[in-house]
Amino acid sequence: MITTRLGLAAFLAVISVVGSAGAVALSDAAGRYAISADGSAIRFAIGKVGGGGLNGAFGRFKGSIRIDGGDIGRSRVDLTIFPDSVGTGEGRVDAFLKSDAVFDTTNEQEIVFRSTSVTRTGENTAMITGRLTARGRTFTEKFQAELQSLNGRQIRFHVSGKVLRSRYQMDVGTPIYSNIVAFDMEFTGRRS
Repeated sequence: MITTRLGLAAFLAVISVVGSAGAVALSDAAGRYAISADGSAIRFAIGKVGGGGLNGAFGRFKGSIRIDGGDIGRSRVDLTIFPDSVGTGEGRVDAFLKSDAVFDTTNEQEIVFRSTSVTRTGENTAMITGRLTARGRTFTEKFQAELQSLNGRQIRFHVSGKVLRSRYQMDVGTPIYSNIVAFDMEFTGRRS
């Protein structure tokens, strides 16, 4: 469940980066972008005492990024992750993550992130703050976004952040497995 939350938060982070690209003027990046499955990925990692841990990704998600050309702070990121698409490469682990011990995909079909603010932090970086909802619980989360490219109608971001699993009642296995889920995401958006 934490993994799903982080994916949403990461998506929001992507939108805030758009307004801060070094060679890209904010007015050039302004507009609405639909997140494309091509060139996008939501990956996560959970550490384990003694090394190793759990690595996975979400195969299905959707969202949009709206960049305000006049005020980056009014930009928005909306991301929905479908937790039943979680994959680790190990069927037994995937089934456990989908169970009511973690994502409870029978009852909870979506993890949702909605940005509440975007703050420029550098030449091509931004902090995206928003509300992440997973398993019926909503908390404020923050993600770092970096604009990687803007090419015609397509924009690309790298987003990262960390989310505490326990906030969303997904802390099974702690303290052997870390309470922290690290997200590493790439988002490609197509201007609509």
